[in-house]
Amino acid sequence: MTQVAKALLVDDRRENLMALEAILQGLPVHSVAVESGEAALKQLLVDDFAVILLDAQMPDMDGFETASHIKRRERTRHVPIIFLTAADRDAQLALRGYAVGAVDYLTKPFDPWVLRAKVSVFVELWTKTRQLAAQSEMVRERDAQWRLLTDAVDEATTLLRTDDPDAVTRALAILEQARWGTTT
Repeated sequence: MTQVAKALLVDDRRENLMALEAILQGLPVHSVAVESGEAALKQLLVDDFAVILLDAQMPDMDGFETASHIKRRERTRHVPIIFLTAADRDAQLALRGYAVGAVDYLTKPFDPWVLRAKVSVFVELWTKTRQLAAQSEMVRERDAQWRLLTDAVDEATTLLRTDDPDAVTRALAILEQARWGTTT
């Protein structure tokens, strides 16, 4: 089952969220839009995201505080955050964004194609990471099966080297059980 990558869009202005959704349209990502830092933190409790597009300046909990909470949680600390802000190019705000763990900081107006390209990279990284995790799990399962089979062959071989008249029957039973994945 392939999971679709998700982007969490966080902005206190609905029109900005709609604009972000339009920019991301056509990318292999499902957008989830929320209007506050608190709503973003709640959403992160139930969903996994490939990237977070976070407005730096919001009432109540601003983007910096929200990012700080995100980066403190084990489950979400590695989710890339791109800050978006209408504030003019204040270097201090950008530094503050990077200090709380942002991977990028874009000021409005930004080039929508640049944002699409950045989101695409994080979606692809998220997808590849999921694929690697699935392959790693398959390798672990195969290794476990291999160990069971090897143990069964060793046990059967040891049994066949004895003078036990039932050794062949018991060795065959051990090998059959291992072959079909059952244990004694």
